[in-house]
Amino acid sequence: MAELIVALDVPGMKEAVEKVRLIGPEVGFYKIGLELFTAAGADVVKAVKDLGKKVFLDLKFHDIPRTVERSVTSVGKFGVDLLTIHASGGAGMVKAAAAAAEAFGAAGPKVLAVTVLTSLDEKDLADIGVSGRSASEQVSTLAALAVSNGAHGLVCSPNEVGALSRSLPAGTIFVTPGIRPAGGAVGDQKRVATPAAAVRDGATHLVVGRPILCAEDPRAAALAVLGERQGA
Repeated sequence: MAELIVALDVPGMKEAVEKVRLIGPEVGFYKIGLELFTAAGADVVKAVKDLGKKVFLDLKFHDIPRTVERSVTSVGKFGVDLLTIHASGGAGMVKAAAAAAEAFGAAGPKVLAVTVLTSLDEKDLADIGVSGRSASEQVSTLAALAVSNGAHGLVCSPNEVGALSRSLPAGTIFVTPGIRPAGGAVGDQKRVATPAAAVRDGATHLVVGRPILCAEDPRAAALAVLGERQGA
């Protein structure tokens, strides 16, 4: 069954710990992204781990291979469970990140490659020089590059997870943002799906942020998402 990851897109340590406690025991996985990590650093990773939760550290490393390798080694020492790199960093960078993660052994972090951000569509890709290709085509190319060079999985939109889960090796992790409960607002995401649809297409992890964090009752909202997932 796909695991729910709640995105802790909050401004600081206090708010993060409050949200984790409020949401309760049914959710065991949380995403820490740039906003929160920049504000609170490694301390917030430790705080969430100390609450008995797993951590998806979403910093999207993208640099020369040596720098990314050292960065993965640094965050691996925090005990994170998943971390992200940009597949567009190239084969050498992906290999370096994977090697650094593997050095921690079976308990080390799993490296996820980000292909095309869910906030981007074909027009956005054309604006940055990727013209004549659909978002799905670009995702497929970057996904194959990343997995063939050692990435454990991918961050990909619900629109692409079905095709990728059929074309890539068994055991590949598919972390799917852009998840919105049935009838929920889309916000700034352009490629979205319900929890049930994403699970049916092969997602192994569902990332949900605002629909839970901004709900009047975050715990009830999380339970509703879990219910939709179970319905798949």
